[in-house]
Amino acid sequence: MNAVDFTKLNKLTAKSFNDQKALIKKVMAGRLIKCRICQQPLKLIHPSESDKPGIYCQQGCTQIELDMS
Repeated sequence: MNAVDFTKLNKLTAKSFNDQKALIKKVMAGRLIKCRICQQPLKLIHPSESDKPGIYCQQGCTQIELDMS
C-alpha cells in the first residue's frame, strides 16, 4: 500500500466514523432514523433493557453496541 492509497483509506475510515457518530447522536436525541438496509426504525437499547446496550434495527441489519457504563 502506497502513501496515496493510505491517505484515501484514512479519509474513508474517518468519514465512516463521523457518519456513525452522527447517526448515534440522532438516535439518542430521539429522532426517527431508519436502517439503511431494511428501512426499519433504529431503536436505542438501554443498559437496563439488555446486557448489550446499543442501537439496533428489528431485523438485526444494524448492530451498534455502545459502552454505556
